[in-house]
Amino acid sequence: MLLSTEDRLLRARTVLERKGAAPEDLLPASIAESWTRCLAAGLDPHNPPPLQTVGETTLREARQRRDLLRRLALCEMDNLYHQIAGSNFMIAFAAADGMLLDTITDPSFSETAAATSIRPGTLWTETNCGTNALGTVAHTGKAIMVHGAEHFFARHGGLTCMAAPVFDAEGALAGVLDASSDCRSRQTHTRALVSMAATQIENGLFRECHRTDVLVALHSRAEYLHTLSAGLLALDPGGMILAANSQARVLLNGLPIGRGRRVEELFCCRFEDLLAASRNNETLRLQDRVGSLFAARLENVRVIRPVAVPPPPRPGFVADDPAVAAAVGRIEAAARRKLPILLRGETGTGKEQLARHAHQASGRRGAFVPVNCAALPESLAEAEMFGHSEGAFTGARRHGAAGLVLEADGGTLFLDEIGEMKLPLQAMMLRLLDDWTVRPIGGGKPRKADVLLLSATNVDLADAIAAGRFRSDLFYRLNMVEVTLPPLRGRDDFGAIARHLLRAIAPDWRIDDDAIAALRRLSWPGNVRELHSVLTRLTLDGTAGLIDAETIGVPGRPTHDHDDAPPLRAMLHKRIRSVFDETTGNISETARRLGVSRNTVYRALSKENMP
Repeated sequence: MLLSTEDRLLRARTVLERKGAAPEDLLPASIAESWTRCLAAGLDPHNPPPLQTVGETTLREARQRRDLLRRLALCEMDNLYHQIAGSNFMIAFAAADGMLLDTITDPSFSETAAATSIRPGTLWTETNCGTNALGTVAHTGKAIMVHGAEHFFARHGGLTCMAAPVFDAEGALAGVLDASSDCRSRQTHTRALVSMAATQIENGLFRECHRTDVLVALHSRAEYLHTLSAGLLALDPGGMILAANSQARVLLNGLPIGRGRRVEELFCCRFEDLLAASRNNETLRLQDRVGSLFAARLENVRVIRPVAVPPPPRPGFVADDPAVAAAVGRIEAAARRKLPILLRGETGTGKEQLARHAHQASGRRGAFVPVNCAALPESLAEAEMFGHSEGAFTGARRHGAAGLVLEADGGTLFLDEIGEMKLPLQAMMLRLLDDWTVRPIGGGKPRKADVLLLSATNVDLADAIAAGRFRSDLFYRLNMVEVTLPPLRGRDDFGAIARHLLRAIAPDWRIDDDAIAALRRLSWPGNVRELHSVLTRLTLDGTAGLIDAETIGVPGRPTHDHDDAPPLRAMLHKRIRSVFDETTGNISETARRLGVSRNTVYRALSKENMP
């Protein structure tokens, strides 16, 4: 005997509430999977937790960070509302983390009990609210309808909710659009309208993010080029793929459509020919590399000829180690596409040198502006970064100041020691990253900034996030491309590094293989910076123009690869204690002058290392 939908749901809820299980044979697969996740998370269908709501300040900041996304979403929410007005619906839009940002409510729905709980600032994740359309889409990234008793908690059983994901220009989940109604008002066509509205938001976001790039709209039929079913590709002036919307990925499935691939890898034509044919504003015919035909139109085509991209400059540092060579290649590609880059590695591994090379490789004509986040005074950090007008605060500069971000306009902003940035400035940086609009303290006209952003840290940001010292949302914005430099003790090119540094310190000096082998055996907690300091000291103490094993206190070639070189270590400790005395006992200044970590200074000053 076939069961009706309502009978199946009734039996399913009985199993859920009595046995704590999700009966897969009685539920749609997506609902059964969600119930299973809720049970695994420890949710009790009989005892829903209190609804979680953020404060007004948190909600306001969340909205500000997503200003463009919200403006596009509100426009589509309004259109959707007018399409289904009078049918007892609420339209809602949530961030990717499930936080409800905005709602538009039909008067008939606003009188229901559900309307009091579905309000901006509430968190509709599965772990907070069980199976629900907003939270389940936020978890899976797939459109869904959750009807009545399919909700994990019975208190939501009077609702039917339809939600669709909204993806950003990089293909990451940006938000969730939802339409909820009383179960009795369910309309079959509403789910399609919600999906169409979500796609419209996606395409608007895609076009806005790539408004200065060449756009290719394509479809198998020319009459659909101006519809939501058209695929969109964003290309740089050299024909390199920057991004593709979800429909383009469907139409070109199986082809190399990823960022950084060339248009010639997708279609049987040269990019130059594509540009030339598009200047008459006509519909083009394209054949992809597997034989499919498409109609296409190009937008934002500038009246310029594409120029060959020059090869990146050679690094001004040694990069013979395979891991370092790979890191250099990766940051060069990322810098050319203006992607945010996070550089990680121990102190002294060369993060700033790598950042400067990324700036050179990007071809940007503006300045390279380094910022030591640990040195920014908290009271003046906002003014230093974003500028201020005259008289904005006590001590403000006459005529005001543009700020570090605008100093880097057209160039590169390098945020060193990003892990030490204070939380208030982290919130301001998040707002900047949304639209790159600089708003000076004390007024003044906001200005757009065109900046390549690099950041660096030698701390574990995951630990900093867990401890509440660093914002996870800022971390995810900064590490679109992440590169880790290996420590000096783990590099294959130690000898080449030592000789490169020595040429810069004292071009007439040389170092022999025995000395290289002796130096290699040390742990080098200060890495390349510490090695530079040691080589400088050795050239000051020597007179023969040669650093050999005898110069550093090792009488012959070492026989054990992992032994320390005690005479050299003693010399280093002596030098550290000397600088410590010169700085009147300032640990940080001693470490800075010698290019070593503070831990190295502490070890040199410990009792067991004292003569």
